[in-house]
Amino acid sequence: MFWNEEIETMPRQDLEELQLKKLQATVKRAFNKIPYYNKRYTQAEVYPEDIETLKDIEKLPFITKDDLRESYPFGLFAVDIEEIKELHSSSGTTGKPVVSGYTEKDLDTWAETTARGLKMMGLGKADILQNTHGYGMFTGGFGVHYGCHKIGATIIPISTGQTRRQIEIMSDFGTTGLIFTPSYGIHIGEVALEDGINPKDLGIKAIGFGAEMWTEEIRQRVEELFGAKAYNIYGLTELMGPGIGVECGEQNGLHIAEDIYYPEIIDPNTGKVIGSEKSGELVLTNLEREGMPVIRFRTKDLTTLTYEKCSCGRTHARMSRITGRSDDMIKVKGVAIFPSQIEKALLKVGDVEPHYMIIVTRPGTLDEIEVKVEASQDIFFDGVKEMIAIQEKIGKSIENETGIRVKVTLVEPKTLPRFEGKAKRVIDERNLH
Repeated sequence: MFWNEEIETMPRQDLEELQLKKLQATVKRAFNKIPYYNKRYTQAEVYPEDIETLKDIEKLPFITKDDLRESYPFGLFAVDIEEIKELHSSSGTTGKPVVSGYTEKDLDTWAETTARGLKMMGLGKADILQNTHGYGMFTGGFGVHYGCHKIGATIIPISTGQTRRQIEIMSDFGTTGLIFTPSYGIHIGEVALEDGINPKDLGIKAIGFGAEMWTEEIRQRVEELFGAKAYNIYGLTELMGPGIGVECGEQNGLHIAEDIYYPEIIDPNTGKVIGSEKSGELVLTNLEREGMPVIRFRTKDLTTLTYEKCSCGRTHARMSRITGRSDDMIKVKGVAIFPSQIEKALLKVGDVEPHYMIIVTRPGTLDEIEVKVEASQDIFFDGVKEMIAIQEKIGKSIENETGIRVKVTLVEPKTLPRFEGKAKRVIDERNLH
C-alpha cells in the first residue's frame, strides 16, 4: 500500500531534480539565517551558489553531534522561537543535550514520512496501533504517533513498561499493530506465554521495531512469537525522529523518504563519499526542515545504500539494517567487534535465550571479554558436562564470527536484565577514558 504513490514511485531523474532544487534552497536559507552555517561555509570557501549539482553537496563540511551540542540550545534554529511548536532533546548524558525544534510544517513533514512507513507495513485507517516507545523529550514515540494520526488509524500511546497491562490492552482493545524495541517485544511475548497467553492469538498483523541493534535471528524470534511480520524503522532525533526509513513488505531494506532526506555513505575514517552497495557511515541532510535544517549530519550508523528499484514499486533508496556504529564498536585485542556480531554468533548455536551481556575488562595489559548468556530452561537442568559443551560451542561460534576467543558463562534463565527501553548489552570496565 502507498500513502503518497506519486512521490514514492517517482522516476529517479525526476526525484534527483526535486532533491537538487530543495538542497539549493536549504543551503541558501541555512547560510543566510544561521550564523553557524555562515561561518563554517565561509571558512570552507563554499557558498550557496556553488551547489549546482547534487554531487556538489560533497563540498559542504559535515555537521556532527558535537556541533549540535555547542549550539545548545537554539543556536541552529533558522526561525524565531515563536514559530517553533515542539521541542525535543537528547538526555545529555555525555555532554550538553542535543535540542531539536520543529515548526508546524516540520511536524507535518514528520507525520508524512511516518505515514508512508505505516502504509508500507500494511496498516490503515481501520487499525489500532499500540505504541510502546517513550513519550518524553526523546522523539521515540512521537513519529509513529503523528503518522498514525495522518493515516487515520487509532493510536494507543501506552509508552514503555507495564508489560502485563500492555498484554491486557492488546487483548481488550483489539490492537492490530505494535511498535517496540526488539528486546522489549521479546520480553512482552515471553511474559504473555508465562501467563498462558499465546501472543499469536492476540491478532497482531504488523510490528514496527528498531531503536537498538538487532540481528535477523532476533527478527525471526519476534515474528515467531507474534505470528506477524516485523518491519524495521529507522530515525534519529537530530534529523527529525523515527520514520526517516521504514521497510516495505519485501523486508529488503528500509526506504528512505529521499524527497525529504538526502542520504550519503562515507568512509568513516576519511570522510570520502563511497557510494552505493558499500558499507560505510550514513550521512543525512534535511531537504525540507524549516525550524532547524541539518546539513550533512554524520549519523555514525554503519549501513549500505542501494538505488535499485524495489519489487514493491518504490524508487527511493533503500538502506540496509544498521550493522553497528562507527563510534561504539568494542575494540579488543586489536579487533573491532560489534555487539551484533556476538548476538548473531550465540543465536546460531541454539539452546540459549536471546538475553546476554558482554563484559569487557583489562585485568592486566590485555583485554578480555566475558559473554554471559541465559541458558534455556531445559539445558540449565542438564548435567555439568552438557553445560560445558554448550559454552564451548558458543565460544567457538563467537570466535568464528569475530576472530577472537571469549569467555562464555551460562547463567540461570531470567537472571539477566530485561530492558523496557533501548537494550544495554555492553559493560566496559576497562576505564579507558
